[in-house]
Amino acid sequence: MGYFSLLLRPASLWWALLLLALASCIDRFEPTVLNASVGYLVVDGSINLNGVSTVRLSRTQNLSSKDAPPAETKASVFIEQEGGLRFPLLETAPGVYASQALNLVPGKRYRLFFRTQKQQDFASDFVEAKTTPAIDSVTWQAGAQGLQFYVDAHDAANNTRYYRWDFEETWEFTSAYVSGVEYRNGQLTSRTGEDIFHCWRTEKSTAIKLGSTAKLGQDVIAHQPLTLLPPTSEKLGQKYSLLVRQYALTAAEFAYWELLQKNTESLGTLFDPLPSQLVGNVHALSDASETVIGFVGVQSVTEKRIFVDYGQLPRTWVFQTGYEKCVPPDTIPGPHDLKKPPLPLVIEFFKSGVFLPIEEIQIGTDPTKYYLYSSAECVDCRKRGTNKRPAFWQ
Repeated sequence: MGYFSLLLRPASLWWALLLLALASCIDRFEPTVLNASVGYLVVDGSINLNGVSTVRLSRTQNLSSKDAPPAETKASVFIEQEGGLRFPLLETAPGVYASQALNLVPGKRYRLFFRTQKQQDFASDFVEAKTTPAIDSVTWQAGAQGLQFYVDAHDAANNTRYYRWDFEETWEFTSAYVSGVEYRNGQLTSRTGEDIFHCWRTEKSTAIKLGSTAKLGQDVIAHQPLTLLPPTSEKLGQKYSLLVRQYALTAAEFAYWELLQKNTESLGTLFDPLPSQLVGNVHALSDASETVIGFVGVQSVTEKRIFVDYGQLPRTWVFQTGYEKCVPPDTIPGPHDLKKPPLPLVIEFFKSGVFLPIEEIQIGTDPTKYYLYSSAECVDCRKRGTNKRPAFWQ
């Protein structure tokens, strides 16, 4: 053993003991902000120039809560044209308000006005309605990291400059096991009801996607990345569809979304920017000091949908199914004849719906017939989606 190793051993031991002592003095830190119940009003939505406008009203809650944000219900909500008409929004779900399909006038100024159940009035600033240009294309490229999607757009008049996108993903999938037998009215019979093997699932994006051409000579968005699916994604196992929506923003609305993006997506390391106070365009009319979160823009919305089939993807990709935790099916004794009433034990077993029969089987020369079964989560695809084929599906 070298001289320096012998010399450093006591020092290393001393530091280890010191760190151990410091660790024993550490108490769990729970900042008071986690339990603060602030209840600020949140306005999420925009005014659609040519279509249905949907706005969600809710209240903030403390960070430790795992419940959904409290909905602001029974409010009276209107779209107002400056110096002119009012268009009502009706509550279609708790805290969700929607208008009829409208055809508002580009260049006119509109705002959102609403009165809460407690008779407090709120309104967004009047904003000039912007016309959103069409999406030129939505494309994808397969690479080592997975399937990358891109959007391209342009405004020949150079009037847009600020863009935002959101998207919806829909994919087709099947459950782990096909069921040919069903429990119905106290009996086990051949399945003639709904298909519970083929389903579709839709998810809305939560990421904030922005683009700007303010510093470019031409108002052209080229190959803007949207979303990346890993090469093992269960969404790509059969057929996948991406619906992209595009919004033209004002400079003020773009700044709001950009700050919101930084606050929600760029935090986590020592070198990330500190969160900043969001300043939207919605205000309490009776108390200017009251905090309201949200920015209500006014624009038309353009959209484009594409499909990606399993056969278009690299053959080396192996996709997850979402059913990896499903164990092989088990068996339970059944009657000698499927037409005979099943045993009471079998009836009770399937009555709750926790387990579903898959098929009737016979093992070797044993005259007893059995029912192969598994958990409903592994047999019924409706647990994860819907078996109603989307109208747009190709």
